[in-house]
Amino acid sequence: MTTRLAKQIGKALKSRRMMLATAESCTGGGIAQAITKVSGSSEWFDRGFVTYSNTSKEEMLGVAPHTMRDHGAVSEATAREMADGALQYSRAQITLAVTGIAGPTGGTPEKPVGTVWFAWVCKGKAKTVCHYLTGDRDAIRVKATRIALQGVLDLLKTQP
Repeated sequence: MTTRLAKQIGKALKSRRMMLATAESCTGGGIAQAITKVSGSSEWFDRGFVTYSNTSKEEMLGVAPHTMRDHGAVSEATAREMADGALQYSRAQITLAVTGIAGPTGGTPEKPVGTVWFAWVCKGKAKTVCHYLTGDRDAIRVKATRIALQGVLDLLKTQP
């Protein structure tokens, strides 16, 4: 399924002469891996940032320390700043970001295991959404990868 989505993204990006960048936390590079399984993806995939630690989110993507302190790594604000940072620190015109709790540990009553925030940014348009995913660690990461890729396609449908 992810390969099919990645191929559709590639076709849509190539036709628009656009590049994609990813900013990943809980998926650990799984989205970039799904994309680079597609032959020729270097024509439309610029780079992937794997920012697993809070410090790496700040250093590589410019997430503000006060965002991490006030909202936490798994939050709408952090996901949005990750996507914005990927746009700023790449040659891409569209970015996606994912941050969440894949488990089996790390959850809290406010943010249980399976809480995943997504952000997509393109040409001044941004979308953020939270999903509460179920399953074990691998299942959550796979589901998050699919949602992230589908979000790129959905955002591209709103672009000329």
